[in-house]
Amino acid sequence: MSYSPAHTKHNAGWLSPLKHRVFRSLWSVWLVANICMWMNDVAAAWAMTSLTTSATLIALVQTASSLPVLLLGIPSGAMADIINRKHYFLFAQIWLTTNATVLMLFLVFDALNPYLLLLLTFTNGIGLAMRWPIFAAIVPDLVPRDILPSALALNAIAMNTSRIVGPLTAGAIIAAAGSMYVFALNMILSLFTVIIVMRWKYQNYVSALPGERFIGAMRVGMQFAWQSNRMRTIIARGFLFFFQSTGLIALLPVIAKDHFQGDAHTFTLLLSSLGLGAIIAGSQLPRLRASLKTSNLITYGLMVLTAASTGVVLAPNLWLASLLMMLCGAAWISVANSLTTSAQMTLPGWVRARGMSIYQMGLMGGGAAGAAVWGKIATEFGVTTSIIASAIFGLLVLFFIRKHRIDNHPLEDFTPVCPIEHPQASPDMDMNAGPVMISIEYQVHLDKVEEFKKAMAKSRKSRLRQGALSWSLFDDIENPGKFIEYFVFDTWADYLRRFDRFTVEDLKMQEDRHRYHIDKHPPKITRRVATSIKD
Repeated sequence: MSYSPAHTKHNAGWLSPLKHRVFRSLWSVWLVANICMWMNDVAAAWAMTSLTTSATLIALVQTASSLPVLLLGIPSGAMADIINRKHYFLFAQIWLTTNATVLMLFLVFDALNPYLLLLLTFTNGIGLAMRWPIFAAIVPDLVPRDILPSALALNAIAMNTSRIVGPLTAGAIIAAAGSMYVFALNMILSLFTVIIVMRWKYQNYVSALPGERFIGAMRVGMQFAWQSNRMRTIIARGFLFFFQSTGLIALLPVIAKDHFQGDAHTFTLLLSSLGLGAIIAGSQLPRLRASLKTSNLITYGLMVLTAASTGVVLAPNLWLASLLMMLCGAAWISVANSLTTSAQMTLPGWVRARGMSIYQMGLMGGGAAGAAVWGKIATEFGVTTSIIASAIFGLLVLFFIRKHRIDNHPLEDFTPVCPIEHPQASPDMDMNAGPVMISIEYQVHLDKVEEFKKAMAKSRKSRLRQGALSWSLFDDIENPGKFIEYFVFDTWADYLRRFDRFTVEDLKMQEDRHRYHIDKHPPKITRRVATSIKD
């Protein structure tokens, strides 16, 4: 199952990514894996109610499930970028399968207690933390770039489908046979996904350079996200969106029980309506993107979401509320998918897993903070007031950040190219030697100094995104118009890695810098490696 995405234009429908065999196989893994995730969460929460009457321990099941994703997001993303992604994906799936098996066996032998259940729920969350950045990183390599938004929409549809199928399946099995059989089915389905991943013929890029250091890889990932104006905007927008929108989802059980005087069936109906709306809208996203810019789609989606969520708590009956929940689901997927697609396209392959992990942490952080804030307001002033307050907050955010549009930062061309200059070091150069300091001398016409500085500001971000520890531009006070650019890498191998990451965009910046250089010789490049001295 190997596939190399073509770079041709497609008349793509929303199901077109499924025509690609590798994507279709791994998408089925994603769908089944998410069904297993929801089944596990429902079964674990129900099993806890039979083990203890403590509301705190019951609530901690959700915390134990989601906390690892927040804590291990960046380390997991770094691992997914620096080692073979198929092997890491396979390890994550085996981890989850083993965890489900252990849970089932403890139930079979009646040896499970509340604290052991929390521990196994936490270790299941570790598997989820490992798996998410891998899948986020590999999707752009499975389909052509022009149908990537449709592929990501299908991933969101899989998530929302699993949100419906998983709890309903788990609930039916628990009612008929017990939680043990949910974990047994989870184990079988997880084994199914392991087999598919094992059959995936992944073509791993093998560099002649030594692998990135783990700590350094995490630093570079965070540095890339911070130095990318577009990525920083996407993360901020994602945090604020989840901060606002999580209020409705977090308070949905209360809305079902207290606002509509319903029961578990009422909650399931509202949750299913949300998922159904997301599935329907997901199939229409390619058409929406053909007529709307990404930022406009996000803005309109947020406006619809604020209006529909307010309508849910003001609706006179459950059926109208269910229709409005479908509208909420449609608006939610429009915004979430637009943000995720933008993040995917903003990240080059070598740092994609790390970048998507940071993006996911932003979403989870916003969701966690929003749930706490809107929950507190609901406790003090009622659920209707809380939902209306979240809607007002969403509209205020739209007003205050209206100038911070994703479209304001154009997409970069990450097509790899051969850089102009190549370092010439001795053959016995130690790859771990460092730090490495590079200096480049420019002679600039005095009338062009300010323009040159603006060009160098772009270069600074580029150098830091490629992994440089620091960057500075010095003005030679004894030679007017002479500037020296300094940047430092941790090791010689880290410095050489930037040449593997050299893109069309980097070449444009290099040509822009050299355009201001007026000396007849090219800018002088000097490379220095730190040497050790004895006291």
